[in-house]
Amino acid sequence: MEAENHTGVSQFLLLGLSEDPDLQPLLFGLFLSMYLVTVLGNLLIILAISSDSHLHTPMYFFLSKLSFVDICFTSTTVPKMLVNIQAHSKDISYRGCLTQVYFFMIFAGMDNFLLTAMAYDRFVAICHPLNYMVIMNPRLCVLLVLTSWFIIFWVSLLHLLLIMRLNFSVHTEIPHFFCDLPPLLKVASSDTHINNIILYVATALLGVFPVTGILYSYSQIVSSLMRMSSTESKCKAFSTCGSHLCVVSLYYGTSLVEYLSFTLTQSSQGSTIASVMYTVVTPMLNPFIYSLRNKDVKGALGRLLSRAASCR
Repeated sequence: MEAENHTGVSQFLLLGLSEDPDLQPLLFGLFLSMYLVTVLGNLLIILAISSDSHLHTPMYFFLSKLSFVDICFTSTTVPKMLVNIQAHSKDISYRGCLTQVYFFMIFAGMDNFLLTAMAYDRFVAICHPLNYMVIMNPRLCVLLVLTSWFIIFWVSLLHLLLIMRLNFSVHTEIPHFFCDLPPLLKVASSDTHINNIILYVATALLGVFPVTGILYSYSQIVSSLMRMSSTESKCKAFSTCGSHLCVVSLYYGTSLVEYLSFTLTQSSQGSTIASVMYTVVTPMLNPFIYSLRNKDVKGALGRLLSRAASCR
C-alpha cells in the first residue's frame, strides 16, 4: 500500500473494542450509560461545591476542577465511539483524529496535575495544619491550576505539530477505540524517532515527577500520622486522604497497565482494556468515591437536591 503524507490522508479507521456485530448494541448501551453517569455525577459535584459556602476550600476547589476535567476527558473519546457504533462505521477524519489526540493529552495531563495538587493540599493540611490557610491561599490555588493549563497546552501542541509532519498510509487502521498518541505513532509510515524521544521526555517530566510528588506527600503524611497519639485524630486525618488515595490508585494503576501492555507486550487488546478503565471507568467512579466517603460532599449534595426538589 503506497504511503502518502498527511495532506493526502482524509481519514483513519478506528478498530474499536470489538468487531463482533452482535456485541455492538451491548457496547453502545454500556458506554452510553457510563458516559451519562460520568457527566451527571461530576456535574453534581461541581454544582454542590459551587453552591455550598462550606466547601469553598482549597481541597474542594481542586475537586471541582478535577470533576470538570473528567467530564471533558470522557467527552473527548466516548461520543465519537458511540457515533461510530450507531452508524456501523469505523471512520474518523484526519483532522478529527488529531483534534482528539490533542484534547485527550490536555485533559489527561490536567488529571495528572490536579491529582498532584490535591496530594500537596492534603500534605499541607496534615503536616502543617496551623499554616494551612496561609500556604494554601486562593492565589496559590489559582496559580497552580493556571500553570498546569499553560504547561499541558504547550506540551500537547508540541506533540500535535510533530504528528503533523508524519506520513500515513491510505486507510490506516488504528487498533484502538480512539486516537491516542502511542497507537498513532505505531501506525505511521515515516520515521517517528523524534516523536518517541519527545514522548518519553514528556512522560518522564509530566508523569514521573508528579507521581514522585504524590508519593513524597503521602510518605510525609504517614510519618505525621504515626506521630499522632490520638486514634481519633489519625482516623480523621486518614479519612481526608482516603478518597484521594482511591482515585490516585485507580488512575495511575490503570494507566500504568496500559503503558506496560503497549510498550512491553505490544498487546493492543490489553492496552485497550486498560484505556477503558482510566478514560471511562475512573472518571465515572470519582464522584461516587468522593461523595460516599465524604460527609461534607454528601451533605452539600443533599442540600442541592433538596433545593432542586423544592423549586418544582
